[in-house]
Amino acid sequence: MSNRLFQSFVHQMKDAIERTVGVIDETSAIIACSELGRIGEMQNTVSIDTIPTTEVLVRNGMTYKTFGTRSKSDYAVFVDGTDETAAKFAAMLAISLSNIKQYYDEKYDRGNFIKNVILDNILPGDIYLKARELRFNTDVSRVVLLIRITSRTDATTFDIIQNLFPDKNKDFVININENDIALVKETKATIETSDLEKLARSIVDTLSSEFNTHALVGIGTTVVGIKDLARSFKEAQVSLEVSKVFDTDKAIVSYDNLGIARLIYQLPTTLCEMFLREVFRKGSIEALDRETLFTIQKFFENNLNVSETSRKLFVHRNTLVYRLEKIKKLTGLDLREFDHAIVFKVALMVKKYLTANPVKY
Repeated sequence: MSNRLFQSFVHQMKDAIERTVGVIDETSAIIACSELGRIGEMQNTVSIDTIPTTEVLVRNGMTYKTFGTRSKSDYAVFVDGTDETAAKFAAMLAISLSNIKQYYDEKYDRGNFIKNVILDNILPGDIYLKARELRFNTDVSRVVLLIRITSRTDATTFDIIQNLFPDKNKDFVININENDIALVKETKATIETSDLEKLARSIVDTLSSEFNTHALVGIGTTVVGIKDLARSFKEAQVSLEVSKVFDTDKAIVSYDNLGIARLIYQLPTTLCEMFLREVFRKGSIEALDRETLFTIQKFFENNLNVSETSRKLFVHRNTLVYRLEKIKKLTGLDLREFDHAIVFKVALMVKKYLTANPVKY
């Protein structure tokens, strides 16, 4: 609980009741007081445990009243005086401070709760119990967007993103580490991937244009039910890792659109190495120079169309045919045949994946 929140309230009450007002914690230390010089003092003759939960305690010219959670009193408010008015003030202040604490704890604990859910730091059986305790809606659709900061200014990116999504009851912005921020966004069940990509684009553009902060965004799938948020978060992580290997120029990557790259990422490296050995003769893939690889890339981009590819490469059609024959002799695969082209495309992606050695989630 923030002591500053208590202090702000106590300071506002000072003029209203014209008495010294303060709060002690479970160690009997004064953590907030209308007389600032007393903050930090120990009330050695009073402890939370000795104050009756339903009554006030009068001691040393002060009236004390406990407050806190429903099951346990964590703090006590004290008011200068031992009269009936002091007792009424103490009772009213205890109710007000208890409500403030409850509001603060719900807001704070909900964020922590969501963080523990997406990081798998809470047992599945405890998720719904905690959600019910926090009055957290578990039946709506949500999606996790993972925002990875690649370069930044002095601006606090976390605060910027929080300001972009101010509804703290529906959207949660969570710090994962120094570079990663998770946005748990409540959505409609019918939301499309393209809508989420537009949302991610607006985040990236705002950070870049207004704060000179560059970011990538990975988008998980939309889930219904809080337990599956961990899966959506992992999918957002996988999206960024797969993109780093196969689509290095993309700032927005959604798990739904990863295609075959997602399949390759999920394969064991031993299986990938075995596949490459079967597809290529030993050393043949390493023999492909940069120009040849560029030719292959353009050939795939132009749907295996020889005429269109030669035009885009500004080379004669026969030159391109010669290059394709060279590749066939080197690898045993004729890229003009659809089945061979598929195998070659997958093999190049597998090779790229093995070379990158991305983090597995």
